[in-house]
Amino acid sequence: MADLRWIEDNELSEKWPFWTRANVGEVLPEPPSPLGWDLVWEEDTLAGWYDCAVDRMGYGDVGMNPRRPEVAGMFGGYAYLCATGIRLFGVRTPGMTAEDIDLAYFGDHPDVPPYVHEDWHDSAEGTAMLAGWLGWVMGTMEQDELEADRLDGLAARESRPDLTMLTDAELLARARSFKSLVRRMFNQHINQSGAASVGPGVIGTVCAALGQPTTAMKLFAGLGGVDSAAPSYAMWELSRQVRSSSSLTTLFDLGVVGLANRIRRSEDPAAAAFSAGLDAFLASFGSRGPNEWDIHAHTWETDPDLALAAIDRMRLAGDDTSPLVENEVREQERERLSAELVEALAADPETQGQFQAALASAKVFVPGRERSKTTIIRVIHEVRMAVWELGRRAVAAGHVDEPRDICLLFEDELERAIAGELDGIREIVAQRQAHHDWLRSLEPPFIINGAVPANTEWPKRGESSVDVARSGDSLVGNPGCPGVYRGRARVVLDPSDPTVLKPGDVLVAPMTDPAWTPLFVTAGAVVVDVGAALSHAIIVSRELGIPCVVSATDATRKIRDGAEIEVDGSTGVVTLL
Repeated sequence: MADLRWIEDNELSEKWPFWTRANVGEVLPEPPSPLGWDLVWEEDTLAGWYDCAVDRMGYGDVGMNPRRPEVAGMFGGYAYLCATGIRLFGVRTPGMTAEDIDLAYFGDHPDVPPYVHEDWHDSAEGTAMLAGWLGWVMGTMEQDELEADRLDGLAARESRPDLTMLTDAELLARARSFKSLVRRMFNQHINQSGAASVGPGVIGTVCAALGQPTTAMKLFAGLGGVDSAAPSYAMWELSRQVRSSSSLTTLFDLGVVGLANRIRRSEDPAAAAFSAGLDAFLASFGSRGPNEWDIHAHTWETDPDLALAAIDRMRLAGDDTSPLVENEVREQERERLSAELVEALAADPETQGQFQAALASAKVFVPGRERSKTTIIRVIHEVRMAVWELGRRAVAAGHVDEPRDICLLFEDELERAIAGELDGIREIVAQRQAHHDWLRSLEPPFIINGAVPANTEWPKRGESSVDVARSGDSLVGNPGCPGVYRGRARVVLDPSDPTVLKPGDVLVAPMTDPAWTPLFVTAGAVVVDVGAALSHAIIVSRELGIPCVVSATDATRKIRDGAEIEVDGSTGVVTLL
């Protein structure tokens, strides 16, 4: 495929040598599509990230490329986070270090290169800007921008026209019309993400000094208003309808494939009521789904069976396992522990004040980070829906096999296609689909430092050998949510196919995003191959109060499906029983 056009790789430089799949692997777990990169990432999200770095984080002097800023980029067809730049945040933020950043993103991962200081890392002006930013994070905590974004995101969805009535040119114009909004919202998302790390960092330091390091995790639980948990609560209510209806139970027992259509065709009153509830759910949360940042990927609206797969698992759980009840328990525990620790710090008013400010900050910005993501995903979904309508027309014309195939074109090609000036669309799409499939078969390096091996040298996924854990063996990851739980491990590699997961099982997954988190309601504990300090796995497990371990490298390959295991969310240790 010498003439294959694909997304251009970034250029690795001596100034920005360290890149990683940490964190970004949860955002773009698969190779992004050409149109997804063009319409959403290249000019919108990366530009918004650049705006935040320069205007809020004090990076104006570091000479980032404004077209392809060294915040995130592309290597070998996969997205990477620039760890050099993230370390810079630690260096320039008062009270933080590069090592603090490494701990949050990598834990004790053995391949992380040691931080080496360079003169350009220091900046009095940048540090002064970050000091002012910290005054907002730990002081005023005003969230007017976030709320304005939320309202604009809702308006984008609510004002969606009948897309079938728009011309091709109008559909493309609608998809492009969200560029500036996505750029602004991603600026805010990075702002919220940075702010969400500050309060928990202070809380962790204080709890460690008091000899209670695991208590810190409990102080981030039951915060409420966590938008990534909200779909789980709504799904739970739908699952109760299924559990109480014999006719719905029969429809679900036939399997998830085609379930939405079976429910909508049914004349049973319970099915009609459930269908109305499902439509309301999709109107609110239909933008979510596996790999939701790429407009090439299905979401709950484009394939409702994806959401029904999670509801199918929830319906098996008893009413006494309600996630709302669990959240209330976590909230009460958090408030009790907070009061106890504030009292314990009474002899040190300065530390006590910092601790109280950190508690308040975490309560604002941990949910704020999730809200900023929910909002931007809602807008990106509007781009998807406009593009997929063009895709449906391309299917009718015989150019592609399914609507999302249109995302294998680049933006300029899509413009030419709707103008009737692009020949051989089917051949172009077929070639790129084959290349995308090949990229998906690869295991990208977790860390790139100084040199990028050609992707033709990358191993195939699952090709490298690992020793399967045996009775008595332990896997060590990072603690996510405290507590000890013993149960049967269920290795789930795709959130759209969780049929092996039963109530009380331990969910063992490669990574998690909001498409995975409804499965937490059924699980007794969660173990994840990768995940950072503020990953969705951690945030949602703390809302639901289930033990969680992240960064348990190769857990999905080392733990046999069905094995009895113990998960210690306080220490990060997973033991085969």
